[in-house]
Amino acid sequence: MLERLGYTVLTATTPKQAIILAKDNISRIQLLITVVVIPEMSGRELSRLILAIQPSIHSLFTSGYAANIIAHHGTLDEGVQFLQKPFSFKDLGCMVHKSLAKENT
Repeated sequence: MLERLGYTVLTATTPKQAIILAKDNISRIQLLITVVVIPEMSGRELSRLILAIQPSIHSLFTSGYAANIIAHHGTLDEGVQFLQKPFSFKDLGCMVHKSLAKENT
């Protein structure tokens, strides 16, 4: 979907691969898109580790769990960008645009 919208996408299947990509692509990555609940660590923890490598990166979290359930369990910080699954092509495009526009403010 993101490539169809004109974005360059780097894909990682594990948190460890995502961290390696972040280290290998300093200043090239603008947005991390991750699922909230992933194997090995939470999406929140992955975001924190990548922010330590690239402080200017923004994160967009997705999940099949309802946003209020995730917030209630403290899985995400208040004010983070969150996209509920399933989402449409249009919803994804809007949230990515919003996340990147937030970066430039």
